[in-house]
Amino acid sequence: MDFSLGPAAETFRAQARAWLAAHPGGAGGQEWERTLGADGWIGLAWKGEYGNRHADLAQQVAWGEEYARAGAPGRAGHIGENLLAPTLEAHGSREQRDRFLPAIARGEELWCQGYSEPGAGSDLAGIRTTAERDGDGGYRVTGQKIWTSLAHEADWCFVLARTEPDSRRHHGLSLLLVPMRQPGRIEVRPIRQLTGTAEFNEVWFDGAHADAGHIVGGAGNGWRVAMALLGYERGVSTLVQQIGFERELSGVVARAATSGATGDPAVRDRIVRQWAELKTMRWNALRTLGTTDPAAPSVAKLLWGGWHQRLGELAVAVRGAAATAGPADWAQEAPYELDEAQRLLLFSRADTIYGGSDEIQRTIIAERVLGLPKEPRG
Repeated sequence: MDFSLGPAAETFRAQARAWLAAHPGGAGGQEWERTLGADGWIGLAWKGEYGNRHADLAQQVAWGEEYARAGAPGRAGHIGENLLAPTLEAHGSREQRDRFLPAIARGEELWCQGYSEPGAGSDLAGIRTTAERDGDGGYRVTGQKIWTSLAHEADWCFVLARTEPDSRRHHGLSLLLVPMRQPGRIEVRPIRQLTGTAEFNEVWFDGAHADAGHIVGGAGNGWRVAMALLGYERGVSTLVQQIGFERELSGVVARAATSGATGDPAVRDRIVRQWAELKTMRWNALRTLGTTDPAAPSVAKLLWGGWHQRLGELAVAVRGAAATAGPADWAQEAPYELDEAQRLLLFSRADTIYGGSDEIQRTIIAERVLGLPKEPRG
């Protein structure tokens, strides 16, 4: 089976490699987003109307792979570029696209995603955050969101909330674009993780204002728009993610060779399995790239979530007894003094939960693809 990206993509790859070599990203953040935006590297999958360059799927893969191989910084603008922007292209108004996409393309505005709540994580239809009409021609948003990535840095948040009183489950929801700079109306609290870092946050909305013209897809259509947005979380990003996985696996193999762990046939077997499964994931991602297969996103999530957890376990096994020694004081201020294997093990524990738990992915495959009877709902 030929998975070549083609000559046009390889030419694009060479351009991307040269640009990345000439522009070290440093610590990343807002300034890095502006650097990317100035040369049109944000929004390659868009239609190319907002200052960005357009690239086909193969070229997008080439850019993503070179970005990962260069060890460039994590993208602070990922949520706006890859989740909100395609949602606005498909469901937003012309006014919304003209207002928000240029700022994302220039790297000037950062976004976060207000979906999960303490009582509605994987069961997104159970959200309780409300948005009520006010006398200023807008909405007042009240409620709590959790596991909100990069909320402490974001300028805007797209929030799934109930705009119809007494509505239940999938009905009466709307997706609102809410400015985060509202002192006294929005509170952000970082969530400290096992690794000592705090990328996730709790967010409280206390009558936060949202403009009536900033409802995406119209009031009451939030569930349809929210589900469409979730479909953009996979695809090219899955292939790019695998470059990072490849680097992590190479590090584990190198440590195994140095420590002598490869003398253990069980360790060698685990290494070979990780390598073979990673290759299979890449081939599967390439096979489904650009398709509308309803099972593809869920299958991809199931594959890489468990794979990454097993890699973390293998990394610690290769490291040996030293991997069991953590910081002298786990209550110390972040960041903890963890080695690479320990960070990989601890962070990967969440891989089968965030972005849709394994149980949810299996349910989607069973009900929507295999046509099995639906699970009873409470």
